[in-house]
Formats: sequence, C-alpha cells, structure tokens
Amino acid sequence: MENIHFDKVTRQIIEALQADGRQSTQQLADKVGLSATPVWRRVKELEESGVIRRHVALMDREKLGLSICVLANVSLMRHSEGAVEQFEQMVNTSREIIECHGITGEADYLIKVVVPDMKAYDHFLQQRIFKVSGVSSVRSNVVLREVKYETALPVI
Repeated sequence: MENIHFDKVTRQIIEALQADGRQSTQQLADKVGLSATPVWRRVKELEESGVIRRHVALMDREKLGLSICVLANVSLMRHSEGAVEQFEQMVNTSREIIECHGITGEADYLIKVVVPDMKAYDHFLQQRIFKVSGVSSVRSNVVLREVKYETALPVI
C-alpha cells in the first residue's frame, strides 16, 4: 500500500472534515485560508482518490436502544472447506456486526457486535454465528464502558 503525503492545507481540510463533515466549502476555505474553489477541488480529489470513502452521520448507539456492545474473538476450523467465505458472507449480511477484523493470534477474527440486550446477543449467536459450520469457538467480551471512541484518523 502506498502512503500518500499531503501538504499542510490538505491535512487541515481532512482534519476539519473529520471533525464536522457537514461544513460547507466556504467554511472549510475560511478555516484553511484559501478561496472556496481550490478547497472544493481538493475535496473532490480526496473523494476521487478514495481518501474520503463516504460522508456519514455518527449516531449514539445507546440512544438508539443498542445498550450492549460485545467484542468477540471468533475461531474457524481450518480444515472446513469454504469456512472463511461462509463466515465473511454472514458478517457482511449481519447488521449487528459493525466491525470485523481478520487478526493474528489465537482467534481468526475480532468482531464488534451491538444489540439491545443480552437476550438479543444470545439470539444473534444462536441464529447467526453458530449457524456457520466452520465456526469452532467464540469468546465474547462485553464492553462495560467506552474509555475512548474516536472515528477521526491521525493525518500524517
């Protein structure tokens, strides 16, 4: 993967958009000391290059009734044909899973699951995870409190 190096103004634009993606081009221009047209061009270049993947709104999961957050380590049976594909397809169709990472170590995946309550998590395990034939084990860790939750990436 190539690292893209940005000039100071582009880094400022990226940081400003990560803090508030609803800013107008003029507001961004005022923050970085350029006129609106060059700022608009830089934002378009960031979108076209894939640096800006999409524009979203961040929600408060608890206010949406999703009180339980679980980080689960999932291990697959290596000898099971199609286990990886079947598991990853299940992940991509499960709204409860908001993150999935292939990892090194004792487990194969780390998933982040949000649900209303423990009964819903049990139902999720029974109806989604354990239905994948290649899953050999799941180790669940319920989040007690979020110490830090950031979506903004450091801009180098």
